[in-house]
Parts: sequence; C-alpha cells; structure tokens
Amino acid sequence: MQTHNLNQGTPEWHAFRAEHFGASEAAAMLGLSKYTTRTELLHAKKTGFVKDHSEATKFIFSKGHEAEAAARPLIESIIGEQLSPVTCSEGKLSCSCDGITFDDSIAWEHKQFNAALFAAVRNGNLPDEHQPQCQQILMITGAKKLIFTVSDGTIDRMASIDVLPDAVWFNAIAQGWTQFAIDLENYHPVEVIDKPVPDAIMGLPAVAIQATGMITASNLPEFKKAAETFIANIKTELVTDEDFSNAEANVKFCKTAEDDLEGTKKAILAQTTTIDEAIKTIDYIKAQLASKRLMLDKLVKSEKESRKLAIIDKARIAFNEHFVSLENEIKPIRLIGQHPDFAGAMKGLKKLSAMQDAVDTALANGKIEIEATAKDIRAKLAWCKDNAAGKSALFPDLQTLINKPMDDFTLTITSRIEKQKADESARMEAERIRIQAEEEAKARAKIEAEQLAIEAAKAKLEQDEEDARRLNIKMQEEKEAAERDRKAALQITQFPTIKDKLTVEISVDDPFDNSQMAQFLITNIFRPTRIQIIESLAKVYSVQYSIAEQWLVEEFSKEKSE
Repeated sequence: MQTHNLNQGTPEWHAFRAEHFGASEAAAMLGLSKYTTRTELLHAKKTGFVKDHSEATKFIFSKGHEAEAAARPLIESIIGEQLSPVTCSEGKLSCSCDGITFDDSIAWEHKQFNAALFAAVRNGNLPDEHQPQCQQILMITGAKKLIFTVSDGTIDRMASIDVLPDAVWFNAIAQGWTQFAIDLENYHPVEVIDKPVPDAIMGLPAVAIQATGMITASNLPEFKKAAETFIANIKTELVTDEDFSNAEANVKFCKTAEDDLEGTKKAILAQTTTIDEAIKTIDYIKAQLASKRLMLDKLVKSEKESRKLAIIDKARIAFNEHFVSLENEIKPIRLIGQHPDFAGAMKGLKKLSAMQDAVDTALANGKIEIEATAKDIRAKLAWCKDNAAGKSALFPDLQTLINKPMDDFTLTITSRIEKQKADESARMEAERIRIQAEEEAKARAKIEAEQLAIEAAKAKLEQDEEDARRLNIKMQEEKEAAERDRKAALQITQFPTIKDKLTVEISVDDPFDNSQMAQFLITNIFRPTRIQIIESLAKVYSVQYSIAEQWLVEEFSKEKSE
C-alpha cells in the first residue's frame, strides 16, 4: 500500500483520481450505483469530464463533511483509537479513507444520514451498492475490518456496521476493474445529454370561422397552408434520443390539433348545416394530422424496438466473440457459462441511452463472470499440467470434473492418480509373484529332472556294476573255460594216446569209428561258451552286454515255445 498526501479538490487530487480507479467509483464500475452509470464513468475516465454539481448538491456535500467531522471523535471513543483520513493506492486501484487506525487494522467510512440507509445499517444490513467501496478499501489497506457509519454527526442518529474482508467481493472487484480497463481502452466518447428536450413545435394559428348560413369570415386557407407545412416538416428518421423525444412530442401535438379541429367543426355545424367547403377543409387537415400522427406513432414504436434489438444484437455478438476467444484458450474443454440477459437489463427503461448503458453494464458483468470461469479452468488445467502430465487417459470426464471447486477437483485428480499407481503396483506385484512362481516351478522341475538324472545315473551305475559283476563271473567262467580248453588242447596233442585209449574203450563199449570220435572231440572241445556268444553278439551290433544277453534269452525262449 502506498499513501498520498493530497487535498480534496486540488488539481493534484483530480489528476490522481483520473489515473486511478477509486473505491468510490467501484459501485458504478459494477453497475450498482444509483447515481452514476457505468457508461458515464467510462466517459468521465476517458474525457476527464467532471459533472458540475448544483448549489443544492454542493450544500449536501458540505453538510456531509460536517457530519463526518462530528462523527469521527464519537467512533474514536467507541474503538479507543484515533482515526486519520488517508488517500492510498495499490497499483491502479485507490481509495480515500475517512479514517484508519495507526496500525492500519481498522478503517472507517462515513455516509451522511439517509433514512433508508440508516434503517438498513441499524438492522445489520449493508446494501450491495456500498459493498464495492468498502471492500476495495479493505483490499488496498489490508485492514482487518471497516466500520461503516451512517449519521448526521450526532450519537442519536448514528448507526454503524462492521464490514469484513470478503474474497468473493475482492475477486469481483479485481476482475471488474480489469474488464473496465479493457472497455476504457476501446471506448469512443459520444455526446452525453442528461435529459433530451424535444424541439419547439411550430404553432398553428387558431381557426376562426363565423357563419350565418354561409361563411362570413375565415382564416382557413392560411391555417391549411400552415398545417401542411408543419406536417411536411415533421422528422421521421429517428436515430438519437432527441429524435425519439421530438417524435413523441409531435404525436401528442397532432392529437391535440385533431381534437381542436374536431371542436371547431362542431362549432361550425352548430352555426349551420350547409357549409360544405369549410367542413371538407377541416376534415382534410384533420385527416392529414391523424395520418401523420399514426404513422409517426408506429414509427416511434417500431424504430425504438429496432434500436433495442440492435443494441441487444451488438452486445450479444460482442459477448459471443469474447466467449469464443476464451474457449479457444482452454481447448479441448468447453466453456460453460450464463449468457447475459440483455433484454431483461433494459426492461422498464424508455430512453435509448439508458438502455444502452444497462446493456453495456450487463455485457461487462457477463464478461467478468465468464472470464472468472475461464480463469478457474485455466488454473485447473495448469495444475493438471504440473501434477498429472501424461495421465489424461484417467480423466475421460474432465469436462465434468473441471466444474468442481478447486479443492474437490485436485482431490479427485490426485485420488485417481494414486489409485492408478496402486493398481499398477498391485499388477506389478502380481506379475512378480507369477514370475517368481514360474521360476520356482522351473527350479523344482530342474531339481526333479536332476534327481531323475541322478537316479537314472545311479540305476545305470548299479546296472553297470551288475554287468561288471556278471562280466567278472563270466570272465572267471571264461578263464575256467579257457583253462579247460587249454587242457583239452593239451589232450588233443596227446590225441593218439587218448584215441587209442578211447578206441579201446569205445571199441569195447560201442562200435564208434575214428571219424566219429574226431567229430565228437572237435564239437565238445572248440564249441564257444555262452559268454563268448553273448559278447560276440554285443560286439557285432554295438549294444550292451545285458541287451545282447536279453536277445539271446528271448530267442531261445521262442525256439523252445515253438
């Protein structure tokens, strides 16, 4: 907050007010003031035009300053602190406090006694038209509260109410001045006329006719000429409030003239019933007046309606353009907001200037409201960019979520992200468990396979040991057989002796000849043993000894069965 040493009414004070947006102007800016329209404030800020006050108004202001000065010590005695007037600013916003405490904690605003305002404040209600000024003072000074007082300077006619800082009002005022600054930049001053006055209507001479069965004296020709000139000069191109005011006045004048002519006609008829020319002239002029009046009356109504529609259409187009520009900033989110009721804003107003001001104010307020909505959405989208980047798939209903209050919105987004993280963590844990189970199954299978391999190797080893045992036995048998063969061979070398002996023996017992004896010896002495047969079979077919033995057993078993 920056304070300024300014005296009210000085050139420096006026220059300061022209450069800043004052708290006392906030109600007009928001369209809440009973005394200044928003358009009038725009005009004053753009042109520097300051409305001249009447002596009566100046007197009221003077009485208000006196009441304020008298009320200040009464309020100081109540709060126990001194109140000092101060002018201060924060950026482009400014305020002139009627009083503020030394530590800037309590501000004071005084209004001159008004019965309606006094009653409202005494009942604990501060009308909305006074809230903008109080809230802007609180915004700039940072005071914890503002005491709003209505009085005539006496304790008997004094009522006060505490006004506390309100974030909603703060936001409305800040956004309102932002939009006002934009409108001020684009404002083109037009002549402001407080109260249009219709042009003076050209008078018509009074019709004077005397008749005693015939017209004896008449100014009817001159009256007809003047009436035709008057009717022809009535303006039918209506543009400004002045044009409409003149037209409405001419409608009334024509109706009065028609009524006057009707009265004159009746007066003539009362004098005579045969004066056809005078009657026709009067009827002609009356018809001309009626025609122009009716046409002008319809024209006033149709043109005013057309102008009203034009004002509404222009405002609607301006709002829609602003709406679209804001929506383009928040794509793909669609902007949803209430469009201003321009027709309702001008309801009950008769002057076009008042209608235009009401619609302009409604347009400005509509822009402020929709801008606030768009600003809220931009803030939420920015938050999402910082806190939910890459997570858009979790928010297919973002268009709906975006309308939640910020706290609810961020909570919903955060909850979904946390749930997604939890779900992903659970999925990864389940995947880890599955992989672990597979690895354990593979490990068990490997162990089982290794166990089977060990058992097979053990079985093979046992088989090999058995085969080796059998081989040893067979080798022993072969060794013994070989020993027998050796002995047999030795016996063969001694065959004659044996032969002779055998011959003797055989010849005694059985008549074998020598060839039969030789065949017997060869067959019994050189026949291969069982082991030799099996080993030869295993060697020829490259199989284990046990398999060759099995083949041989199976073969002999078959022969026996056959």
